[in-house]
Amino acid sequence: MSQPENRTMIKSLKEMVGQEVTVAGFVDIRRDHGKLIFIDLRDESGKVQMIALPSHAEAHALAGTIRPEWVIAVSGKVNKRPEKLVNKNEPNGEVELEMLSAQVISQAETPHFDVRSDGMDIGEEARLKYRYLDLRRPRLQKNLRLRAKVTSLIREYMGKNDFIEIETPMLTKTSPEGARDFLVPSRMQPGKFYALPQAPQQYKQLLMLSGFERYFQLARAMRDEDLRGDRQFEHTQIDLEMAFVKQRDVLDLVEGLMIHVAESVGKTVLRKPFPVFTHEEAMKQFGADKFDMRSEEEKKDPNTMAFAWVVDFPLLEWDDNNSHYTFAHNPFSAPRPEHVEKLMNINKEAAGKRSPELDGLGAQQYDLVCNGYELASGGVRISDPKVQRKVFELMGLTSEQTEERFGHIIKAYEYGAPPHAGMAPGLDRLVMLLANEPNIREVIAFPMDAGGHTSVMDAPSDARPDQLKELGIKVDKK
Repeated sequence: MSQPENRTMIKSLKEMVGQEVTVAGFVDIRRDHGKLIFIDLRDESGKVQMIALPSHAEAHALAGTIRPEWVIAVSGKVNKRPEKLVNKNEPNGEVELEMLSAQVISQAETPHFDVRSDGMDIGEEARLKYRYLDLRRPRLQKNLRLRAKVTSLIREYMGKNDFIEIETPMLTKTSPEGARDFLVPSRMQPGKFYALPQAPQQYKQLLMLSGFERYFQLARAMRDEDLRGDRQFEHTQIDLEMAFVKQRDVLDLVEGLMIHVAESVGKTVLRKPFPVFTHEEAMKQFGADKFDMRSEEEKKDPNTMAFAWVVDFPLLEWDDNNSHYTFAHNPFSAPRPEHVEKLMNINKEAAGKRSPELDGLGAQQYDLVCNGYELASGGVRISDPKVQRKVFELMGLTSEQTEERFGHIIKAYEYGAPPHAGMAPGLDRLVMLLANEPNIREVIAFPMDAGGHTSVMDAPSDARPDQLKELGIKVDKK
């Protein structure tokens, strides 16, 4: 069917009483009272009640055939509702549209579930299989519009603070970031693989070495780790890095960002400035390094957010399974300044067994927590190649392994490296908290289910034999 001309968005109708307009959208509900037929029509801007009268015979006849979720266009007159029929709970509750003519643009099969409810009682499998229907429900429409507003607020704040937005590659090299990599086979170099980035960690440090002193991006990151309510294989992080700064500079910048975003969308930020706990203090007081500082009374108000900083994490942690030390957060976190000399004097043989000396090394590493969730992690980076090599040595890497895995970034340090630090708040978790949702799947357009299956498209799926042959891959299905 043809596109309706001179279309008016539904949100504007309350200002257009007495005028004739054309609207288009989805049929929300139809109520047939015989002579009078009422249809609620919605577009992305709002919803309006329309009335089909017998005096407009063609429109009335068509209205009798229309069903929920059909896409229609209607020309009509905007009228004030009678006082006793005003719906004060709807933005357009004081007006209705008298249907003069109507056009069916697209018919619809009966949806597999009610798209007007909040959807919480519907099984995940059905909701994600028909996600394009699920996304029609008002709650998810509101959530994704909130997410869009948050990203705009982030860009506004970062721009005002002189940050430049730079995109980094999606095909990169495997790197230890705390989770399994997703590997991508190379057709042009058979037997070799790219890795999807767990974070833009090394690239943003290279940007600091390139002379960009304030970088950020809304970065896509992929980690092959067990799924849960606040974790997906894919996520988006507010990735940022700053040169010639100390730890407190990053905390102040991110604290300002969180307050700006939260308060701009109507949240109340408790305890400003954010309280600061050392990792040791947090473990003693809360029993964990992520915690909820809200009182029981404050938890009753969904619009309150209690942020806090956790600082002074250990530099290394003991891996019982493999009997060696590994990084506590990532291998690029700088040791505390007073621990650098001690670090450099530790013999590599000492790292083969657990010791108080290595356990006692602290990192300039920090986390942001909010309402019981870890919202961000960051740190001051190592910018001295000798210190970086020593950290890899204590993690059990040989000189050859260090060179093969990290030689590129260590070499870059040798051409002059400013001190730098950064952080990466999770956008999905932040929006989840702002939307008062229990799961990040409720603020992501097309999330995965708990088993790692994608919405609608049913991935992962088998590759065709010709694809595998071209890549030189044989699949062993056990």
